[in-house]
Amino acid sequence: MNLLKTEIGRLRIIAFIEGTSFLIILFITMPMKYLMDMPEPNKVIGMLHGILFILYILAVVQGKFSFNWNGKTTFLALLASVIPFGTFWADAKYFKKVQA
Repeated sequence: MNLLKTEIGRLRIIAFIEGTSFLIILFITMPMKYLMDMPEPNKVIGMLHGILFILYILAVVQGKFSFNWNGKTTFLALLASVIPFGTFWADAKYFKKVQA
């Protein structure tokens, strides 16, 4: 199954990329910025992450209506975007089940 063809597939891809970009910021570009005085990678990845974050939020809100998620599920999926490794948890806990 091609993930890009379904709404939940696109959400899962966005969640993976958004979560990965968040980890890159936390563990690679922020240390480079503050420990090595190299702010440029943080600017680039930070902008990309910001765009992915907005896409993730929009995809979760769309998923709330498309998949009839309750408030708790929607809240936890949204909260996952601000917790390291959170989007990976949301994918395993909620998104993968919707796709199955």
